[in-house]
Amino acid sequence: MEGSEELESSLLTKPWASVCFGESAFLAKVCFRDTGYILLISDLSSVWYESADAEAVGQRSKELNKRLTVHVSSFLHHLCDLMSPLLAGRSDTTTSFSCHRTAGGLSMHVKSMLSGLPFYWKFHCCPAPVEMVSRHLVRPLIRMSLALQYQVQELTSLLLQKDAEIEDYRENGATLSRDRLRTEPFQKEMFQQNFMAESLPQICGVAEGQAFASALQQLYTAVTQQEAKQSRKRQRSEDTESPTPAAETTGHPHPPPPSQEDETASSSEGTTPASSPAQKLRLPVAKAKPKKAKGLFS
Repeated sequence: MEGSEELESSLLTKPWASVCFGESAFLAKVCFRDTGYILLISDLSSVWYESADAEAVGQRSKELNKRLTVHVSSFLHHLCDLMSPLLAGRSDTTTSFSCHRTAGGLSMHVKSMLSGLPFYWKFHCCPAPVEMVSRHLVRPLIRMSLALQYQVQELTSLLLQKDAEIEDYRENGATLSRDRLRTEPFQKEMFQQNFMAESLPQICGVAEGQAFASALQQLYTAVTQQEAKQSRKRQRSEDTESPTPAAETTGHPHPPPPSQEDETASSSEGTTPASSPAQKLRLPVAKAKPKKAKGLFS
């Protein structure tokens, strides 16, 4: 069964989408599976989430939709079908959404139809932990900024090369057939100054809920896919690493167990005490054999 950690990992590569409830703008992302769902929503001042497994979905569906008797997976698929147009920016007249802030979090209400009967659902979202906000919002945005910075640098280099190519054509007598196509050489410093003075105020004036356009959604998905790929590589490398033997980590490897002959020899040598002077006196002395008298007839 897919747990909450697998659900959150699947949610990571889902792009943020701009949604509006009345006059309030939000960023939201959601992931549905047969085992449950996880929702992440933010107004760029706070971030809330809800993670519900199949058992919790079944219990809540019985409380909100007492006349409907369908399998939990059908509820989850229907919720997914209702949320998809919302996240894609498409309006659906048969479904209504509303959002209410509470002291402890955020509540989102859904009203639609299922099998010819009214269908109700409530997402009860609580404040998201800091690690989740960092993983799904802060770190991807930083990587996206770095990617866009490298992209600008490459485009600047390409423009300078194009200007050098055009100048070479002019020096060799090439002329434009249409004068309106003539451009001035690209100047990086002047471009940045004009961008800060003219374009940046317009960008900052865009509504906060419209922060993720389609191009940025694609970039977000690409960035988070790379992060998920690197995370899987690290996990595999940690799993394949075998634990270091204790003898190697202590720096004093244990010698191999002695054989039976070595044990016998060492025990015989180690158990024989050194002879003291008193013990030497008690050592048995060989008696001299009496000599027989040698005679003529011996």
